[in-house]
Formats: sequence, C-alpha cells, structure tokens
Amino acid sequence: MRLDRVDVIEQDAFAWERATGGGADVWAKVARIVEEVRAGGDDALRRLTQALDGVDAPLRVPQEAMEAAFRGLAPELREALARAADRIRRFHEAQRPEDLLVQGEDGETLEMVWRPIHRVGVYAPGGRAAYPSTVLMDVIPAQVAGVRSIALVSPPGPNGLPHPAVLAAAHLVGVEEMYAVGGAQAIAALAYGTQTIRRVDKIVGPGNLYVATAKRMVMGDVGIDSIAGPTEVVVVADDSANPAYVAADMLAQAEHDVEAGAVCLSPSRALLERVHEEIVAQVARLPRAEIAREALQRHGALVHVRSLEHALDLVNDMAPEHVEIMTRDPRALLRHLSTAGAVFLGPYTPEPVGDYFAGTNHVLPTHGSARFSSGLGTIDFLRRMTVAAYSAETLARHAPYIEVLADAEALTAHREAVRIRREE
Repeated sequence: MRLDRVDVIEQDAFAWERATGGGADVWAKVARIVEEVRAGGDDALRRLTQALDGVDAPLRVPQEAMEAAFRGLAPELREALARAADRIRRFHEAQRPEDLLVQGEDGETLEMVWRPIHRVGVYAPGGRAAYPSTVLMDVIPAQVAGVRSIALVSPPGPNGLPHPAVLAAAHLVGVEEMYAVGGAQAIAALAYGTQTIRRVDKIVGPGNLYVATAKRMVMGDVGIDSIAGPTEVVVVADDSANPAYVAADMLAQAEHDVEAGAVCLSPSRALLERVHEEIVAQVARLPRAEIAREALQRHGALVHVRSLEHALDLVNDMAPEHVEIMTRDPRALLRHLSTAGAVFLGPYTPEPVGDYFAGTNHVLPTHGSARFSSGLGTIDFLRRMTVAAYSAETLARHAPYIEVLADAEALTAHREAVRIRREE
C-alpha cells in the first residue's frame, strides 16, 4: 500500500503479500543452536547467552527479583495488570470442559476424561519489546487447566535479568520457576532439558523468527501451541464505519513490526479513500511511525470489494489472526465467518481490547493457520483420555464382531485376546 497517494485496489487485483518465514540459513543457524544446547546443557546456554545477549548471569531468576519488580511497578500499571489477570482467569475458567460418560446399550461404559499436562514451558519475549501481557495470557490458562509445573523463560537484559515488567507479571500470577534465557536456545532447553532446566511436555508463547523456527524444529519431541508469525488484522467495514477508527486499528498492528499486516475490505470506495487520509495523518503522530509506514507499504492494503459477502469470502480464504467487523450489523456477518483467530465486533471493540483486557487470549494463529488451528485456551493445557469398561456379559455379546474384524486384518493375537475370555 502506498502512502504518498490514495491507493485503493479492486478485489480481483488483490493478493495479500504476507511476510515469509526464514530460509535455509535461519534453519541451519537454529539447528546448530539446538544441537549445541542438547549436547552442552547449562554450559552451552551460558555460552550462547554471552554470545547473543552479551550477558553472563545465572540462569535461574530469584523469586526476590520478581517480587521487587512487582513492587517497583507504577501503581497504575500494577492495577491494570491485576485487573487484566482477573478477567483472563475468569474467561478461561469458563472454558474448562467436563468429562463425558456414555452408557452403552449392552452394559458397557465409555468415558472421555480430561487431565492436565504435567509440565509446560512458557516463552515470554524480551529485549527491545517486552510484553508482560503475554505472561498473563500464557500462564493463567495453564494454571486454570491444573498444570502443576510451569517454567517461564525470557531473555536477560544488561543486568542479567529479564525485563522488569515481565518479572512483575510473573510475580503477579505466581510463577515459581523462571529462567533468564531467550531465543532458540531457550526453546531447546525447554524441549530437551539441561542440568538446571527440566524438560517440559509442551512449549507455548510467541517469539521472533529464531524462536518460531526452534519451536518448529522441536515439534514432535515436545508439544507446541503454534508457530507464531508477524501480527495481522483485516478490517471489514461498510460506509457506516468511522474512517478514523479503521485507520487507528490498522496502525495498531502496523506499529508492531515491519512485517505486520493490515488490510481493510469495504464495498465503499469513498470510505477507503477517507481511511487512507486518516492513515497518513495519524501515522505522522506515532513514535514508531517509520515501522508502521514500512509495514503498510509491505503488507498493507485498502481493498474495494463488490459486497460485504465478497469481503467475508476473502476473509475466510485469508484466515487472518485478527478480524474486525465495523458494519451496521456486525453480528449478522459473524455467522458467515469461519476462519479467524479472533473477531472483534462493532466500532467500540478495537483489537487492543483483546490484546490486553477483555479476557480472551491474544496468542493466536497467524499467516493463514486459522484455517486449521485456534487461539490459545484452557483446552490447550489439557489431554483427553478415553476409558472403556466391559463386563463379561458385554464382551460375550461383542466378541463375535471383534473376532471377525481381527481376522480381516490378520491379527490373530487380537482375536485370541478376546476368544480366551469367552472360554473361561
């Protein structure tokens, strides 16, 4: 999207130029880091932290450091984090699934029961961009699910500790195990363990390209939530939308990263032209104006669609992380929307309410992965197990069918495991 002149494109000419992931060079670098940590443990972690972060400090973060950071927060930030944590906890408690029991017609009982994952690793970004809200979004659902062992990792700053706001958020939610390590090396440590960091069963949390690549690499040896890419928003708007609101919400994504994506789809060309004017005016006032401008030029678009129905077809194909609907009747359109990470309805529900305070989760599928995956929730920290219980009478009724099926697959021992019980 060009900013030096009105740049509205027609629906048929639109192809969203999303950011692409790292190439073979990134994969090779991450592979070396992961192997180094697997082989060298704590020594490798310290060596990599010194080389990549310029810090030589203990891996374990003392509880006192988290508590001191919380006490040192500005009162208004402390209150905002506490209120946000309460809202996130309440919404995620409502997500807890119930066990299922089915009584079979022949006397058997079939169940599906839910159990928490034993140990989870949480990655909290640090460095130039620290996100205490991500600590809340990752840790609270795990706690609600009943995960008893949670290890939080975050890159160290110059003083050898993670960002104070991240430390404070960790204290707020009761984190008892935290390590000052970041990047691909942190993911490797969580996945495979070191002398200090016990391996986990699942890793959650967003990070940079190296973190995302490491998560992709260890997937299978350990569970992961998703492969997070650059943030993105698609706004669906009609001529009732406020162009200043649309522009502000597109810029809210664009300021994140030069690879962030922001698109507006509308059947009103006049609205799109006014949105362009607002973007030009508003971006000039942003401290991160250059980042936002570059993001919009790379991955931004104002798209004139034939109808709102066509807009929704496009959205379902794009499967974006965030979708905002600013139309006369946004809930009516929601019924036709099937692939989005999170949806925000109406002019007074900007995407940042989900980032921080609504209680929904901001760890969401990106880069089209909303076609097959969902945002982080309580269920992501639970495992489901099925349970079956037969009596002798029930087995006798079902045995002939089981034996026929076992014979059809030439699995004799399967058949005999049933038959031997019939002969008692």
